[in-house]
Amino acid sequence: MPVEGASVSGQTVCVTGAGGFIASWIVKLLLERGYTVKGTARNPDDSKNAHLWELEGAKERLTLCKADLLDYESLRAAINGCDGIFHTASPVTDDPEQMVEPAVNGTRNVINAAAEAKVRRVVFTSSIGAVYMDPNRSPDKVVDETCWSDLEFCKNTKNWYCYGKAVAEQAAWAVAEERGVDLVVVNPVLVLGPLLQSTVNASIIHILKYLTGSAKTYANSVQAYVHVKDVALAHILVFEMPSACGRYLCAESVLHRGEVVEILAKYFREYPIPMKCSDEVKPRAKPYKFTNQRLRDLGLEFTPVTQCLCETVKSLQEKGHLPVLSSQIDDALRIHS
Repeated sequence: MPVEGASVSGQTVCVTGAGGFIASWIVKLLLERGYTVKGTARNPDDSKNAHLWELEGAKERLTLCKADLLDYESLRAAINGCDGIFHTASPVTDDPEQMVEPAVNGTRNVINAAAEAKVRRVVFTSSIGAVYMDPNRSPDKVVDETCWSDLEFCKNTKNWYCYGKAVAEQAAWAVAEERGVDLVVVNPVLVLGPLLQSTVNASIIHILKYLTGSAKTYANSVQAYVHVKDVALAHILVFEMPSACGRYLCAESVLHRGEVVEILAKYFREYPIPMKCSDEVKPRAKPYKFTNQRLRDLGLEFTPVTQCLCETVKSLQEKGHLPVLSSQIDDALRIHS
């Protein structure tokens, strides 16, 4: 496994669900670093994967393989001959049937195929959802890589996304140990930043709704945020660093939704951003404490959340998901004149 800065010429890696938001950025950075990439997609010819071919180095070193997480033979064919795997593909839904079984069995299939192909390391994209859903955790406790979500709590609250991510990660660790696979896990929080794909993904909708007028109020809740490029780089760092092991919490900061809309209103005041909280009776929810020290120790420098939010909005404008208002154009012209 190459250390950072070493030549990766000849290294071939597989990225599952290559057309996704995080996966596309992983593919982009891998190609820029000189890797040969085999991406999996249920339908490689689907227009939602077209953006991958526009990436630098794609025509020379990218292959898209038709594969499904629940079709072991298709996965095995894609993974065969690879030095490493970035397993990012996973459903994003709160429907238990669509979430849990594909996430768990798909992960088992990837790890088993990795063992068979004798890959050097598997990097698995888990989630903060597998870490912090625990009603018994003290508000003063720092959330770190030792924390796990309470599965019963997830089930009782019908949070099937967090439940699915937690049991899928547990399955990954169990199968990796059984098969002798070198596994490292990245646990990102809510991911924002520029879109490479043409469609809007679930985490970006979280911000878009505050700009379109579809959200009239904001919730009395907190959320942790991180830039998509930082998440992609975290995956590559833990793949390349021989000493990397275990889980890596990937988060830049925790904000109350009120703080998010204040930032958006400061920089994009022309949009109908809601400034009223949906719950003004209960005390304002407090941010939880977390540590991202493990990734900082690998050299990752996190993008500030304000920059992250601004880049998200500008990307939505560029992709045509959000109108550029005339006053913003006037402001831009004044700045550049």
